Amino acid sequence: MRSMLPYALGVAVLVTVAACGGGQPAPQQVAPQPNADSLAAAQAAARAAADARMRDSLERMRRADEERVSRMREDSLAMMRRATDEVRTMLATRIHFDFDKSDIRPGDAAVLDQKLAILQANPGVTIEIVGHCDERGSDEYNLALGNRRALAARQYLVSRGIAAGRINTRSMGEEQPAQMGSTEEAWAMNRRDEFTIASGGDLLRRPPGM
Repeated sequence: MRSMLPYALGVAVLVTVAACGGGQPAPQQVAPQPNADSLAAAQAAARAAADARMRDSLERMRRADEERVSRMREDSLAMMRRATDEVRTMLATRIHFDFDKSDIRPGDAAVLDQKLAILQANPGVTIEIVGHCDERGSDEYNLALGNRRALAARQYLVSRGIAAGRINTRSMGEEQPAQMGSTEEAWAMNRRDEFTIASGGDLLRRPPGM
């Protein structure tokens, strides 16, 4: 029995050691340390990403600026077109005359003063004034009367500083009535001067205060 005891103890020790992992500690995994090349690559990638973000930001700012400038230009052109339409309408306003007369009436002088201001604000504009008559009187007489009416409006503007070369005149006599009929109302509408832009009317400026 004694001779078996040391052997049994040895076996027990071996079993215990085996149960505990064989006495050898498990190897630990060590994270690889970055070297100079990997650090440089990471820094380059970070700089590239930052540069890309900066380029994107600048591009967005550029597009926003272009859109803002484009909207401002469109708004400015729209305002100029509206002003042109309004000025063109004012410039086309007719004046009228008493029967068999070519004198400028006080109310019509105010209309001509508007045209005067428009022509002063737009020195590149030339106009044509066409005189008209009602149906009474001969064709020859009405042609001459229409011419006197056109010249009366022209002289009003020229006497206030508009160059004579900017205003053409002609007469249509009774040939183009504004209103058909042989009534006092129709005759009054037909005794008139009409104003049209001959040149320079693409973009018109409003006169100061108008």
